[in-house]
Amino acid sequence: MRCRLLKLSAFALASLLVAPLTLAQDEVELEVPPPPTPQEIAAENLDQLLELVKQGQARASAENRARENRFANDKANQAAALKRAEDERTREERRSARLEKQFENNELLIAAKQEQLRERLGTLSELFGHLTAASGDLASNVEVSLVSSEYPGRETFLKGLIAKMSGSDQLPSIAEIERVWFELLREIREQGEISRFTAQVATPSGELSQRDVVRVGAFNIVDTDGNYLSFNVDKLAELPRQPGGGFNSQAQTLASSQAGLTQFGIDPTGPTGGSFLAAIIDSPTISERWHQGGYVGYAITAVGAFAFLLAIYRLIVLTAVGGKVSSQLKSGSARDDNPLGRVLMVHEGNPNIDTETLELKMAEAVLSETPKLEQGLTLLKIIAAVAPLMGLLGTVTGMIITFQAITIFGAGDPKAMAGGISSALVTTVLGLLVAIPTVLLHTVVNGRSQRIIHVLNEQATGIVAEHSERAHN
Repeated sequence: MRCRLLKLSAFALASLLVAPLTLAQDEVELEVPPPPTPQEIAAENLDQLLELVKQGQARASAENRARENRFANDKANQAAALKRAEDERTREERRSARLEKQFENNELLIAAKQEQLRERLGTLSELFGHLTAASGDLASNVEVSLVSSEYPGRETFLKGLIAKMSGSDQLPSIAEIERVWFELLREIREQGEISRFTAQVATPSGELSQRDVVRVGAFNIVDTDGNYLSFNVDKLAELPRQPGGGFNSQAQTLASSQAGLTQFGIDPTGPTGGSFLAAIIDSPTISERWHQGGYVGYAITAVGAFAFLLAIYRLIVLTAVGGKVSSQLKSGSARDDNPLGRVLMVHEGNPNIDTETLELKMAEAVLSETPKLEQGLTLLKIIAAVAPLMGLLGTVTGMIITFQAITIFGAGDPKAMAGGISSALVTTVLGLLVAIPTVLLHTVVNGRSQRIIHVLNEQATGIVAEHSERAHN
């Protein structure tokens, strides 16, 4: 009995029945056969289907045999590679053992050579140790010495010699040892000499120029214009701020002199210009101190200037008024250009009034002149009292800023903290500098005004007494 089948893919069915398994080295994957062509898909009856299945089994068997052959070849190759790796490891192990043995022999040889070197050196080891120490001390000294500005490169030789002796494989020559001795003696000698030479000097703006300079031992070095110079790492530089106070003129005189004694200010506290000279240079001037007071300092200065001008103005006015009052005392008639004349005119204008009324009018005239004579005294007194308070305000404000900086950056630098406190105290100094002269000026001005007022009271009292005496007679 034969059955007809609809378009069935016999090749696909055979492939599913005998799905080949491919193993390649250490990976496992399923091989998917290529898609069948349209001619392989159709099967008209069971005989054709059976034939197709047989063909698929034959093809799968051939592929399996080829795959097995590849597996065998790969296995043989891997075995050969493993053998080569094992042989390489064996050779490296033998080489490592040989190198270790050679290393041990070299260590023994080095130890023997070092012992032989120590035996041959003998007492020279102690000598070279002292030579190394002396060279190190000399190198550290000449590196910052002003003598090196005239004889540069000495520290390079000394450091090279120290490195050579520290290597323990080379010995210094007689010439090198003698040069160390020579440099040591030259440094000692040049520290007591005044030398003139030409060197390259850097200006504060960074420009380089050739100048004639004079070195005073190991203390200071100046140029022919009287400018003090500093020395740092084989370079001379003009100090950005000169000491002043006549020191520059003395330096210029020394640079231009050829013989004899010359007065000159030196700083013996350091080889590179000296810490004392640096302290003088770093000390702020009066103008810089004033600016350190800030806005409070400016306000105190303005108030002090106003008080000074006011006091001088009142002194001039009171002096002029006092002169007119003195002139009025010598005059026989009252004038209205001075306080005493205006007080006297009250009596002349009322010759027949009673004594009590005249006394009251005279007192009124004196009282009317008193504010004009005491004008500005109250303001001077207020400024004398307020100026120290303003200085205290500036000091407290500056201390707050200083302690805030300490809180942020710490108190590791006492110099910076002292600088901040010093700046804060500037306003206190300014306040006292304003208050003390203002008190003195107030006293002087008040004395002038009180003297005139006393003359007015005296004359007014005398006129009243004279008028009363005439009235009773």
